[in-house]
Order: sequence, then structure tokens, then C-alpha cells
Amino acid sequence: MSAITPSVSPLEKLRSLRSLTGPRRILLHTLLIGVALVMLYPLLWMLSSSLKPDTEIFTHPGLIPNKLHPRNYSEGWSGSGNSFSLYITNSLIVTIGAVIGNVISCSLAAYAFARFEFRGKKIWFGLMLGTIMLPVQAVLIPQYTIFYNLTWINTFLPLIVPKFLATDAFFIFLMVQFIRSIPRELDQAAMMDGANPLQIYWKIILPLMKPALVTTTIFTFVWTYDDFLHQLVYLQQNARFTVPLGLTLFLDKTSGSSYGAMFAMSALALAPTLICFFVFQKRLVEGLATTGMKG
Repeated sequence: MSAITPSVSPLEKLRSLRSLTGPRRILLHTLLIGVALVMLYPLLWMLSSSLKPDTEIFTHPGLIPNKLHPRNYSEGWSGSGNSFSLYITNSLIVTIGAVIGNVISCSLAAYAFARFEFRGKKIWFGLMLGTIMLPVQAVLIPQYTIFYNLTWINTFLPLIVPKFLATDAFFIFLMVQFIRSIPRELDQAAMMDGANPLQIYWKIILPLMKPALVTTTIFTFVWTYDDFLHQLVYLQQNARFTVPLGLTLFLDKTSGSSYGAMFAMSALALAPTLICFFVFQKRLVEGLATTGMKG
């Protein structure tokens, strides 16, 4: 009988990289720092441009401004007709609503696929995975027609309500993989104590799948906060605009664009995303590692 070679988890691979010593460790760190600088250069350029006058942004593209122009931040905060805090607030409303909807609905759908047996389960699971390959543009017009008939246009409802219907198949698949790694003996022990399926989900499955929930939270937050297409389609009035739409108000083809103010507000708009990532980055790595392993 041949021996079974245990699989190496991503976390164990990371630990093996940390154990490198000598020239290989120096070479690895040098390579990683170089790649990080290349990836961070656009961000550093944006931060530098937010402190330059409009006339210097494209004529002197270096990272060090010849003359500091911090007024871009004060002008950008109120220069689009509304306080930029309005757009940040609108984005947070939409984003938090989408996060809550995805966490609740996708975890329930994943629990059903991972633990229950019902007719056509494999077919429904395959159709659900097939929606991942469906382009967003292919369903945009039918969705707009539905929301238009519901009089939801120019409200936040088209951006939030679908998230409560488990429409993001990627997160369902992610959570299914995680739930399958949880021993079924825990479910059976809870059933012997008189717990019903909903109680098992709430008291056993949900607390154990925190890494997957954090991963869903971060990706939903970032993707929704940065989404431009759906918000452009469904939101029409400036008072309803989110951050991506609010930034477009600084661009004007006829009277000139305020690039300095736009870059300044872009820099401020990064704060919620960065805070979310740095707060949950440890859980994010854990979630991606554990959901990638078979139970």
C-alpha cells in the first residue's frame, strides 16, 4: 500500500519562505521590494499629484512637487457642488448594505449546498457556478428593466437588495469549500442535543467559518466601494452619487478639469478601503488559505 503524501497548505509555504537564510533571503526580499515599488508607483504618483497645481501635474510628472499646493484638498472637498463627505457617506451605505447581504445570504446558500441533500442539488450547484462566467453586461439591461418597473432607479435599492438574494456565486463557492472542511460530527452531536438545522448554522457553522466570512466581507467591501458601472447606471442625481461618481464631477471637457482636486479626493477616498484591509488582513490570508484546502 503506497504512502499518501500530505498536501502542503499555503500557510506552510509562507512559513517555509520565512525560514530562508543568507543570500537567498536577501535576494527574495530585494525582489519583493522591487515588485512592491512598481505596484505602488501609481499610488505614490497620485498622492504626489494631489499636492501639485493643475499646471504642474502633467508637465512635471515626478514624485517630488516643485511647489506644494495643499489647497487641492480644501477645494476638492467642496468643489463638486456638494461636500465630498456626502459621496463617502453614500458609498458606505451601499457598501455596508452589500456586505451584510452577502454575508447572510451567501452563507445560508453555502450551508444548504454543503450540508443538505435535495433533488437536483448538483444541477443547481453547477448552474450557480455557471453564473460566475456570465458577463455583467449581459444581464445589465434585463436587471435595469426590472428595477425600472419597481421604480427603484435613482435609489440605493438596486445596489443593495440583490446582495440579500445570494447573487454572488463566487462567495457561495468559497463558503461551500470552507463548510465542507468542518467535521459533520459536530452537526450530528448538535442534532442529538435537539438542535434544528437553523440552530446548527447559527451556533456551530457560522462561528467556525469566520475566516471565510471575513474574506467575503473584505472582497465585497472593496468591489462594491470601487464599483463604477452599476452605480453609474442606477444613480442619476448628484445627491445620490457615490465616491466613483463624485470623482467624475471634477472632469469637465468644456470648461477644464480640476485634476489636483480630483487626485486629492481620490487619496482621501482610499482611506475606508485601506482601513478595512489592514484591520482584517490576517483573517483574509487565513480565509484564502483554509478555503483552498479540501476537507
